[in-house]
Amino acid sequence: MRGRNPGPDLSVQEQLPFESELIARLGWLIRLRWLAVAGMVLVIGLIALWFPQPLAFGPLWGVTLVIGLYNTGFALYLRSLRQDRSGQDRLRHATRFACTQIVLDLVSLAVLVYFSGGVENPMILFFVFHVIIASILLPRGVSYLMAGLASLLIAAVVGSQSTGLSPHYHLPLLEQELNLEAIHILVIVMTMAVTLFLVAYLTTSIMTRLRERDRELWESNLTCQIRSGELEELNRELVRVDQERTRFMVLVTHELRAPINTIYSALDLAVSGYAPPEKTRQMLERAQSRADDLLVLIGDLLNLTRVREQEAGTETAELVQLEELLQDAVDFVQVEVEERGISLSVEIEPHLSPVNALPDQMKLVWTNLISNAIKYNRPGGRIEILLEQDERRVTGAVYDTGIGIDSDDLPHVFDEFYRAANAREISPHGTGVGLAIVRRIIENWGGEIEAASDPGIGTRFTFSLPRADAERIPA
Repeated sequence: MRGRNPGPDLSVQEQLPFESELIARLGWLIRLRWLAVAGMVLVIGLIALWFPQPLAFGPLWGVTLVIGLYNTGFALYLRSLRQDRSGQDRLRHATRFACTQIVLDLVSLAVLVYFSGGVENPMILFFVFHVIIASILLPRGVSYLMAGLASLLIAAVVGSQSTGLSPHYHLPLLEQELNLEAIHILVIVMTMAVTLFLVAYLTTSIMTRLRERDRELWESNLTCQIRSGELEELNRELVRVDQERTRFMVLVTHELRAPINTIYSALDLAVSGYAPPEKTRQMLERAQSRADDLLVLIGDLLNLTRVREQEAGTETAELVQLEELLQDAVDFVQVEVEERGISLSVEIEPHLSPVNALPDQMKLVWTNLISNAIKYNRPGGRIEILLEQDERRVTGAVYDTGIGIDSDDLPHVFDEFYRAANAREISPHGTGVGLAIVRRIIENWGGEIEAASDPGIGTRFTFSLPRADAERIPA
């Protein structure tokens, strides 16, 4: 039976939009960090030129250099991440990569703030910016961890300087240092912590909804692609069926026209009186002969139609013993074989397994193959029939010592209404449908058929069908 293509084979993990989205944003984060490095170089340089008051320029330049170095490593790793991994594995590594970047950025930012004024430095607000980025790139739980880390870093920087545990580096941009009381420091730290967690909550809530909508859109798009693929496949099948139907109708019309025209012409001559009385019987016999050809053609067309219906699944298989049907076919042609003086030998392996098929169809296979071997054989020729099996299949073969088939015609012998040139010379009025029927029957039941021939020496048709008990035989 013909299978149907279910549509495009799409891997869910590789087609989800979140992976490509995360990879793109990681690249954006790396580019943004280069801008930050350039801005830091510019700002530190201007402060060094314009403000004579000393600042911890060494640590600041050192942190800037460290950020540039690890950003270079990030850029190289992102390139390998895009090339070397795919699917869920790449998504997992991309998430870890994003966490690493944000953690290092938070630590670097804390160091910069520490050496450039601490709570005096407005850059402390960049902690909020990094938590927003974390909430965009990472799951909600991880975003809260980043907000907690940022809060701890702020508390460490501000608390250590305000309590005197570490030196305070005054920001030259301010005329005087901020001398805040402990309660003010605590309020600042708590306010920043609440702000960071609130930002994480709001941003992740928005991103969760957006990702849910993206997933719904992606699933809808995937469904549309699958259905589109199914519709395209159905459309191709309909086009194929329509083309085959059109071709079939053209060929049938062509094959029917010749015998009908011959019958009509012969009867017209006989009835109209144009033919002499002694020719009337000859005309009627000619019409009868072509009518017999027409009946054979109609029978073949009916058989072909039944086989096509069985392709659509309208028939249920039965257990069929091929040797019994072979013997019936041999008995059917025995008289013709004897009349032409053809030697017919049959070799059947004992205890053959049955096959799943229809008895009438398999008898038709044997009848067509053996009839062709007789029709295109030479008087006194030989026909050999073999039926055997292996562990998986039952194989039948029909060999004759007839006219053979030219190499140009051999690939087309199973086409509907196709007849080789030398076959038309021997039997001008053949239908060219028999072998097409045989092939359809064999292939419908999961089998294979092939033809081999040496022109002028003989032809061998070999077919095989799965054994009915093959599923119970260990591979």
